[in-house]
Amino acid sequence: MSAGPEQTCRALAGLLDVLDLEPLELNLFRGTTPQVGWQRVYGGQVLGQALVAAGRTVDEPRAVHSLHGDFLLAGDPAHPILYEVERTRDGGSFTTRRVKAIQRGQAIFTMSVSFHKHEEGFEHALEMPEVPPPEELPSAGELMVRLIDTLPKNMQSYWKRENPIELRPVDVSRYLGREPHPPRQNIWLRANGPLPDDFRLHQCVLAYASDFTLLDTALIAHGKLLFDADIQLASLDHAIWFHRPFRADEWLLYSQDSPNASGARGFCRGSFFTRDGELVASTAQEGLIRKRETAFLIK
Repeated sequence: MSAGPEQTCRALAGLLDVLDLEPLELNLFRGTTPQVGWQRVYGGQVLGQALVAAGRTVDEPRAVHSLHGDFLLAGDPAHPILYEVERTRDGGSFTTRRVKAIQRGQAIFTMSVSFHKHEEGFEHALEMPEVPPPEELPSAGELMVRLIDTLPKNMQSYWKRENPIELRPVDVSRYLGREPHPPRQNIWLRANGPLPDDFRLHQCVLAYASDFTLLDTALIAHGKLLFDADIQLASLDHAIWFHRPFRADEWLLYSQDSPNASGARGFCRGSFFTRDGELVASTAQEGLIRKRETAFLIK
């Protein structure tokens, strides 16, 4: 996958390189991880790469309509990831694939993916929340100037970096204090530059972006932040349903809420809308939320 036009930022070009898997054998691909200081492989990267691997085995012009993934072990960014695809079914309307991500001989992630040929049918959709447009919200650079003294150092480091996905939170009040708020958030996001006209690639980029803030939504009810040192977070599973065409390099509103947290797990949901109000994708995730003083490795 080419990075496209010259104005594509280096971070986005790097993401496109990460999503361009190396074919090794029939149904077997190898992916790499960008070396950006993370101690674990970012879950959205594995989602995106697994989706690329599945798509490479589907010749017909069918789009992904759903995926369901389970995170089994933390990935090691120092080692490549192998993606093994099982061609489960090729039907008249649907194509099903199962992908296993492997490191050091162990499965770290599994995902089922379903592709569907285009069909017309009944139409209805959830309405988009009323929020300010992205142009009226501060950029990451502007947020850093305003919030630099209130953010943890590791969070400052993240926001200072050039990132492949541009994020514009609608409400930044949770970063200004540690009071609990209702567990919901709205974030405008888009790829940080133009993407090629390949809808499957746009789906992979959305999958990549969908993981970063979703579990974070559960923390809002407890006055916590994603990078706090006294909590341990880990995605346990992740599901996406794609409803309508979209472009990941145009603004999408990611509306998220967390209906429940219990048993050291948080459950979160999300909806992606175009700026015209079309619902294009839905997400759901459960993740580990554990106080770090009781943390132990998942085995």
